[in-house]
Amino acid sequence: MDQSSNAPMHLCHVNKLTIFINRTYTVIYSVALSFLLYYRASFFFHDTKTPILPSLIVFAAELVSSFEWLLSQAYRWRPVSRTVFPERLPEDDKLPAVDVFICTADPEKEPPVEVMNTVISAMALDYPPEKLHVYLSDDGGADETLNGMREAWKFAKRWIPFCKRYQIKCRSPKAYFSAAEDENEDGDLGGTDFIQERQIVQEKYEFFKERVREYARHGDTGSSKRRDHSAVIEVIQESSSNHAFEENEAKNMPLLVYVSREKRPSHAHHFKAGALNVLLRVSGVISNSPFILGLDCDMYCNDPSSARQAMCFHLDPKLSPTLALVQFPQKFHNISKNDIYDSQLRETFLVLWQGFDGLQGPCVSGTGYYIKRLSLYGKSLKEDHTDLMELRQSVGPSSEFIKSLLGNYNPNMKLAQLAETQQLASCTYEDGTKWGEEAGFLYASVVEDYFTGFASLHCKGWNSVYCNPPRPQFLGSGTTNLNDFLVQGTRWSSGLVDVAISKYCPLIYGLTKMSFLESMCYGWLAIFPICRFFSLWCLATIPQLCLVNGISLYPEVSNSYFWIFSFVFLSSVLRHLYEVLTTEASLQHWIYEQRIWMMKAVTSHLYGSLDAFLKKFGLREASFFPTNKVDDVEQLKRYNAGVFDFQTSALFLVPLASLVILNMASLCVGIARVIFLGELEKLFIQVFIAFYAVVVNYPIIEGMLIRKDNGRIPPSVTLWSAIASIIFCVLGSIIFM
Repeated sequence: MDQSSNAPMHLCHVNKLTIFINRTYTVIYSVALSFLLYYRASFFFHDTKTPILPSLIVFAAELVSSFEWLLSQAYRWRPVSRTVFPERLPEDDKLPAVDVFICTADPEKEPPVEVMNTVISAMALDYPPEKLHVYLSDDGGADETLNGMREAWKFAKRWIPFCKRYQIKCRSPKAYFSAAEDENEDGDLGGTDFIQERQIVQEKYEFFKERVREYARHGDTGSSKRRDHSAVIEVIQESSSNHAFEENEAKNMPLLVYVSREKRPSHAHHFKAGALNVLLRVSGVISNSPFILGLDCDMYCNDPSSARQAMCFHLDPKLSPTLALVQFPQKFHNISKNDIYDSQLRETFLVLWQGFDGLQGPCVSGTGYYIKRLSLYGKSLKEDHTDLMELRQSVGPSSEFIKSLLGNYNPNMKLAQLAETQQLASCTYEDGTKWGEEAGFLYASVVEDYFTGFASLHCKGWNSVYCNPPRPQFLGSGTTNLNDFLVQGTRWSSGLVDVAISKYCPLIYGLTKMSFLESMCYGWLAIFPICRFFSLWCLATIPQLCLVNGISLYPEVSNSYFWIFSFVFLSSVLRHLYEVLTTEASLQHWIYEQRIWMMKAVTSHLYGSLDAFLKKFGLREASFFPTNKVDDVEQLKRYNAGVFDFQTSALFLVPLASLVILNMASLCVGIARVIFLGELEKLFIQVFIAFYAVVVNYPIIEGMLIRKDNGRIPPSVTLWSAIASIIFCVLGSIIFM
């Protein structure tokens, strides 16, 4: 850890070959799109027997899809990767302190044992314990969570020394003990002392698990309490211990704090963003660390070195003045080889975020980030306020919290027992302040991470970096059933579209506040749900309806523009295949991704966009549902076998089944027209579109017509979907034709 050589603590690698390929493809594809759109536009200046309305709708879909594609190219403009050298950091006594924020909301969907494993893994990070402070926000106010924290503290006194003594890499006890011994790369597995101590620690872990589950079985998890409870803040500790070893180790433990903010039905609580802002204030008077690690309650620390890796960037004097965030990728421990739902988010964290990093850096990504506390206070501190009245109007009346903002503040751990922290966690504290508007995590969207990264960080001149080391630093639980996947996608889509249709639309608000390419990246994230649901619904219905009626919407095979349309489609598909293969995924996964983006576009993106517009016009209140972290055994078996589980709402199933039935019917009619009327040249593209949609979405056909298990599409849904398809064909033929 000697810096005398002034060796860099990190390196940035620019892949020039990838950049050349990306930019060349962008230019060629743009030219092809220009010809395609010219062909569409010229249609309206020529006499033709083709009805105008369906041609106009398809043209609009192609325009929207082209615009979305153009925005997405900003991610491919300058992708980079990074390497860190934690061994070049200064000595431990010179490292800055870190606060860890973990949020949980519902013990029924987020089992306390899983949450406590995340808490324990954070406490066991390879960082000076006196500079590490772990906070758990419990929005459910559940007694079993508080009791679980107390049990976690007791077990951690054994677990942390064990990990440090034998250099255990995976700091989650559940993950460590669940893995086969040959999968554990840590420690001297053959040593007698190690084996004996491992057995002792494992026995204590089993006892800890049983204690937490016992609390859960007898706890009050009623929904009324989750919405209506007083603030509870407790520094977890023991006054005495009967075991001398544990008493000694407790002196070298990180601080552990339980925070349950006050919630009342009459006050808006602003979901996760509100919980994070309470943690920001409470931690400000207890530890006030300059850096914060944000974690989801299921995202445990898989490698203890993440804090040191993040400090390689935060302590770089060239980066530090403007660096707000170091983002690690989200990776998951429960992803099957048959990842049929693309739960690993391959494109986001292996393609898009590397391109984001080559500009001004990625947005806050929900979990696995080390953020500078100062960057979250917005204008409150950046302009060096000396007017205390103005500061009170911005961040609230707490004198202790204001002191923590002004520097040279020595946190007092005893404050956790005082009324000060109760005030900071009250539901009325933010009334009349700038919390959620300028200070802290922002409230205007349920995707508080994206919105805060955009409006509070990058628009204010801060930068970020993306660090993706070979070993995953954090591992969480990915969605393993269709229902959770689509519900999660709907929530994300709603939050992103919230920003797109607000005054903070990145394509307008961000243009003068950040680089043009960075605003394109943020803009794509905000509008892609709208673009995808509109373009796919149009292209999955209108060409098929015209095919049934024998109307051509595309150039004939003999027309030179036929090759333009063919090139646009094939190059897009092959480009996607290239990115899949270069990120070490399989050909099969490419098919999964082709399917899943179609399924999300016609369901999650549609409902999420609709939800955002309803909220915009005051017709619906914002809502937030935590993703279920409890595995259903049968659903998990199907996921691991690569079989879709269609046990979800009819609101999701009917659109999926209706479109597949429509494409199946139009394909049959199209083939009949080709065979009996010789219209192959005229209708080739439309027949191919229907064929492609049917082949890619074969699991939906299987779920409707072949499968008999509980995970199939219910016959009633299939019936209603068939009726919806027939009605669409009849009405469409009357209106469009």
